[in-house]
Order: sequence, then structure tokens, then C-alpha cells
Amino acid sequence: MSQQTTVPSTSPAPRLSTARTLMRLYPYVKPALGRIILGAVAALVAAVVALVIPMVLQILVDGPLSSGDSSQVWPAFGVVLALGVVEAAMIMARRRLVLRPSTFVEADMRNGMYAKLQDLPVAFHDRWQSGQLLSRSVSDLSLIRRWLAFGIVLLVVNLITIVVGFAVLFFYSWLLGLIFVVASIPVWVVGLKFEKQYSIVARRSQDQVGDLATSVEESVHGIRVLKAFGRGKHSLREFAKQADDLRGTEIKKARAIAGLWLWLLLVPDVAFGLCLLAGIWLASQGELTVGQLFAFFATATVLRWPVESIGFLLSMTFDTRTAVDRFFEVMDSENTVTDPEVPATIPNPTGRLEFKKTHFRYQDSPAQFADLVNGVDLVLEPGETMALVGLTGSGKTTLISLVPRLYDVTGGEVLIDGVDVRDLTRQELRRHVGMAFEDATLFSASVRDNVLLGRPDLAGDPDEADRVMREALDIAQADFVERLPDGPDTRVGEEGLSLSGGQRQRLALARAIAARPAILVLDDPLSALDVDTEARVEAGLRRVLASTTSLIVAHRPSTVTLADRVALLENGVVTAVGRHSDLLATNEHYRYVISSLDEDDTNTREEVLA
Repeated sequence: MSQQTTVPSTSPAPRLSTARTLMRLYPYVKPALGRIILGAVAALVAAVVALVIPMVLQILVDGPLSSGDSSQVWPAFGVVLALGVVEAAMIMARRRLVLRPSTFVEADMRNGMYAKLQDLPVAFHDRWQSGQLLSRSVSDLSLIRRWLAFGIVLLVVNLITIVVGFAVLFFYSWLLGLIFVVASIPVWVVGLKFEKQYSIVARRSQDQVGDLATSVEESVHGIRVLKAFGRGKHSLREFAKQADDLRGTEIKKARAIAGLWLWLLLVPDVAFGLCLLAGIWLASQGELTVGQLFAFFATATVLRWPVESIGFLLSMTFDTRTAVDRFFEVMDSENTVTDPEVPATIPNPTGRLEFKKTHFRYQDSPAQFADLVNGVDLVLEPGETMALVGLTGSGKTTLISLVPRLYDVTGGEVLIDGVDVRDLTRQELRRHVGMAFEDATLFSASVRDNVLLGRPDLAGDPDEADRVMREALDIAQADFVERLPDGPDTRVGEEGLSLSGGQRQRLALARAIAARPAILVLDDPLSALDVDTEARVEAGLRRVLASTTSLIVAHRPSTVTLADRVALLENGVVTAVGRHSDLLATNEHYRYVISSLDEDDTNTREEVLA
């Protein structure tokens, strides 16, 4: 179960600079930009006030303290206290201004990503690990929020503070200021090298976090399999290896940050030492007063935090740049299954379904491989039930997935009442087509919500909704629902795993029936049912299928008997269509397929053997 960092490969794109990458956040940040700018202004005022305090101290040292006039000490003390209060108030204002809007930005981005994931085709989700998507929608967006509320404001303000502070240092003494600036040059050189080194490691770390999340999710969802095969320790070893790889990457990040911090701490101390020697010499020569020297070092002390903060603010910015890249990798993904500009409509669908020279292959399939669906011609008349049979890998599930446009055909057409499904909006198409899968997926909601998932039109009519739900449950033989603790209002666990496989399958079938589509597509919906329950479900289905066009992937001969006609799929091609009894009598491959189906149906087996 080892996982590699699997971000799907796309066409190579030029790597944007950090600034241009972060500018891509502007559409999301725009509503909150005013408050963020005000927060930056408040932080800048606080920084300027902090730089003014040394000036007051200079006046105090060179005036009252040097002359011995103690009467002027208290007014100076009052001014310093007032400035301190203003600085604290500005810091509080900065936090109040930026924290709330940044959470709205995060929420908008998360909602946008969720909407994008819902809109992207199934082919996208086939390629992407769920853990990668989870880490992007949670941890990456949280990092972006913190950077907007804290990182960008302080980075800009601290850089301005450093520039203004250096100007103040030159005002006190051009020589000391020059020494301080020259001594700070190594910090900027190291900072430029740090960006290149850290960006690569930060991206690797965030991708590995996504892989680790995928491993946890797979292990939790597959816990029954791991326990059944006694592979828990093996899974733990694989997980520990991935966690160790992530730990190694995090250590590289820490070393890179530590290297930067070494210079950020060392350089100011060296600068302080050099300036102290030079300042004492200048004061002894009468070129600098004691108050000016005191104010110089007080200002340099104020600048120490902005200079030292550049390290973690830069690392936070580069982490955010990576998070933005990862966010837009999803948001920039092309949706190949889209609504037409001028959509067609089918006001009163009859349910006629036609596959016309239909082809399909996955985008990344090698050119020498044949199409999974290779020129299918098949017609289902309104109200007809057709079973689709074939050996494993013949393309049955792929073919039926083309009807609701879970995938789009790569050649030919799929028509409903003569209208190409690509000419309909996806919402209208999926209102006319209902589908139940062999792997029945339920959501962590009530039974009622799961069954009525495809009937949002009943939200305002609880009595009709209840009638439709109970009718669907009755047809699907899901009477077990009444024995649940809260009946139809019982919440099922994640993916419905609190229910048995057969119970989940019956609820999924009830969901498809409740949608009342013109065309019902069933992918072996009865595989988890026992023979008796299957017989009762089939009896109920006959009532529904009498008025609905149905295409059923059949893995049991008894399911085939539900159909008016049967289509035999072989290597992506429909090679025979007809009644079950006729195909048994005339088609050798059909007899072989039927005899290979897993079914404890004595009568059917005797018929096949005969």
C-alpha cells in the first residue's frame, strides 16, 4: 500500500515568480482587501510610533538627564507612555481588521474548490488521490489564511520599517548607519538563496502530506480487508516509511530555516558590536552626543525584530506560494465534460436510448490499444428493458457510464429521443437518467436523505416526499429500514458502512427508483442480495421497468430474465442482440458467458446445459 507523490502530470507550464503566483489570489482577496490594507496601515503606524520613542529618549538623555533637571523627566515619561499605548492600540486594531476577513477568504476558496471538484468529470477523480485533494482543501487553505492575516501584513510593514529605520539610523550618524547597512548585506544574499532552496523542499513536503493523508484514508476505508488478511503490520510499516520520508523532508526544511536564522541572529549582533565600538569612538571625539548614541541603539533594537522576523515571514511566504500553486493545480484543471453554449431540451422524454457508432478510450491510453468501447450500435425503445452481458473487461460499465456523461464519448454519439446527450445540460440529462452502481455508496446522512438524493423537487412537499421514499423502499425490498433505531431518519455511518452490503445496495436501488427517470441504468444492482430477496426485488422492479427504459448490466442469469432483450458485449463491440432464449439457442459465446455467471439458479443452469 505504499504511496508515491502522485500529482497528475499536465502539460509543462512556465514557473511563475513568487509575486505573480501570490497575485493569483487577488480575485478571492478583493472583497477583504480594504480591511487588510487598513490592518497594514495600523501595523505601520505602530512601527512608526516604536521608532519615535528613541527620539523622545534622545531628548530626555541630552536634556533633563544631562542637565540634572528632574522636572522634565515626568513629561517625557508621559510622552513615552502615550506612545506605547498608541502602539498597543494599533497592534490590536491590526488584528481586529485582518483576522475576520481572512477567514471569509479561506471559506470562499474552500467553497470554490469544492464546487470545482463537484464539477470536474469522473476522469479527473480517477487520476487524483483523495488525500492530495483533502490536503489542498484543508491544510493548504489554512496556510493561505494565516499568511493573509499575518504573513503578508507583517512582511510588508516590517520591510517598510527596516527602510525607515535605516534612514533614522543615518540621521543620527551616517557612519554608524553605513556600518549597520553593510553588515546587513549578507542577510539579503542568504535570503535570495534561501528562496530557491526552500521552495523545492516546501513543495515536496506538502505533496508528501497529501500522500500520507491518502494512506490514512485508504487504511481506514479498507480496515476490514487489512484485518481479514492480517496485513495491519505491513500497512503500518508502509505508513511509517512514508511518515519517515516526510520527517526527512521536514528536517531539510528546518535546516534551511535554521541556516537563515543563523545569519539573521548573527549579523545584527555583529553590526551592534561594530556600531558600539565606532559609536564610543565618535562620542569620545565629540561628533556624537550620548543621547544620539543611546537613540541609535534604541532604534537598532526596535529594528531587530523586523530584521529577525524576515526569516520566518519569508519561509511562510514561500510555503504559501506552494499552497497557492497546489490550489490552482485543481482550479486550473480542464473540465472536459461541460454544458453546451446553446443547450437543447427534452420537455417530455419518451426514453428512447441509442448508441450510434459509439467509441470511448481513456485520454492516457496508449495509441496501440483498442478503444474500450469500439463502435457500439444499439437502440433501446421507450419502455424497453435491455440486459447488457459480457465477460469481465468487455466494456459494460464503461458503456453505461456514457449515458449520464460520467465520461464523454471519444467518437460517435449517445442519443436520448434523438438528442445527443452532449447537447443537454448535465443537470437536465441527469434528471432524465437515473443510475445505481454495483458498489453502492451512501452518504453520512439519514436514510431519507440518501433515498431522496435525486428528488430535490420534493423538498417543499414532505408528504409527497415520504410517499415516494416509502414506495421506492418497498420496491427495493428495503423493509429493514423500519427496524432501524429512528426508521428512515436513522443516520447511516460513513459510506453506509454501518449497514450490510445487501442493505446498502437496496438503498442505492431505491435511490435510483425514487428519482423516477425516463431512463434507468443499473450496474449489477442485485449482486449482494440472496436469492429470495433478489426474487422479491425483481418482482418489484418489473412494475417500475414496465414504464421506464432500462439498461441493466447483468452478472446473474436471473437478472437477465428481467430484460425484454439482451445485448452481448465482446471486446467493446455489441456482437449480438436478441431475446435471452433465442441467444441461448443460436450464439455459442452467449451460452459461454451465461454459464460463467455466478448464479445459484438451478432452472437457468439446466437450460444452459440442455
